[in-house]
Amino acid sequence: MENNQYKNFIVFWASQFVSQLGSSMTGFALTIWAYKQTESAMIISLLTFFSYLPYVFVSLLAGSFVDKHRKKKILLWSDSIAFLCSVGIVILLITSKLQIWHIFIANFVTGFMNSFQSPALSVTIGIMVPKDKRSNASGMNSLSSSMLTVITPMLAAFISSFWGLEGVIIIDILTFSFAFGILLFFIKIPEVVENVLASKTNVFDGCKEGFSFILKNKGLWYLILSMALMNFFSRLTYENILPAMLLARSGGNENILGVVSGLLGAGGVAGGLYVSFFKLPKNTIKMIYFSAALSFIMGDLLMGLGQSVWIWYIAGLAASIPIPFINAGQNVIIYNHISTEMQGRVFSVRNAVQYVTIPIGILLGGFLADYVFEPFMQSGKPLALLMQKIVGTGAGSGMAIMFLCTGILGCSTSILWYKNSRIRKMK
Repeated sequence: MENNQYKNFIVFWASQFVSQLGSSMTGFALTIWAYKQTESAMIISLLTFFSYLPYVFVSLLAGSFVDKHRKKKILLWSDSIAFLCSVGIVILLITSKLQIWHIFIANFVTGFMNSFQSPALSVTIGIMVPKDKRSNASGMNSLSSSMLTVITPMLAAFISSFWGLEGVIIIDILTFSFAFGILLFFIKIPEVVENVLASKTNVFDGCKEGFSFILKNKGLWYLILSMALMNFFSRLTYENILPAMLLARSGGNENILGVVSGLLGAGGVAGGLYVSFFKLPKNTIKMIYFSAALSFIMGDLLMGLGQSVWIWYIAGLAASIPIPFINAGQNVIIYNHISTEMQGRVFSVRNAVQYVTIPIGILLGGFLADYVFEPFMQSGKPLALLMQKIVGTGAGSGMAIMFLCTGILGCSTSILWYKNSRIRKMK
């Protein structure tokens, strides 16, 4: 029985990967389109900001809804509304009416639906995957995310060269249709909703229950806070202004951006393959925080110091290989400490707390890049001249300094979190 459920999960995982590939290509192509229209790091930051803003705040209320309703229906509805957003964008593009604010709205709506989809997916994995396979399933999820990072730039560039941005979005629509059909007709999710459906509590009660559970488990609470800080640092730079910095420092060379993006994914694929098929270290907490420290110090620091494509390539690999180990370790700990009936509420509160720093980091990163660090590095001040000897001159040098800062701060705080006694008691 457990083997059949795991095979069912693999089919589900593969179909979701196909759908996510289409969505990722659209996101990548729209980012390039928006930067070419404005040449602003802040605009790229805002694209991501509008995706995460509703996701963070609606997540507080989504958990109770997820626990009270069938996960399959939630996934189908959230995918359908995201699909309508893609249709709207391609219609505006074909009629030459697409503007930046249209993409902001589409990203906002998609982020709103993701606030329901994400906890539903997390609970679904806990239901479909046997306990002894959960670390492998987490590795598979990290693997698919990393594969998307590898494949997305190449496929998006290839398709757009023949059919333009319109072609990329149409492929997104086709991949959605495939995954939607697989989920609707072939995937069975053993739902766990009976006890919760009988409850007449409102969504705010569910939010309180999720918070109460997390706060009573201090180690889990500190783990989530540490992940929130890591997310803040990563969104200041790597998962925010990296495209703008690379395009600025390479004279607008999209191929360099594509290769670095691909290598970020390749490193994640390598780490994801290991996590998926090999036994993880027994000390899960040590694995999480040492992997995070390594990613920051080898990824961010090298990316900021680098002034050649080869250094950027190495930095991309160094930053991404440890990520699947962080994600898998955290997921295993959370699944082992939360009952299935409570997972929707707890995962939603976890998402809200852990990801609330993302929109903050995104906005702050774009603002610091455009209005603080870039102007400062061109100011001719003594400190700026000194920093130019470390990271080089010209456009993008200010963003390079930001990478140095997140590398040092991220590594230092990861090691400090590992020393927390409550966290180290978690297994």
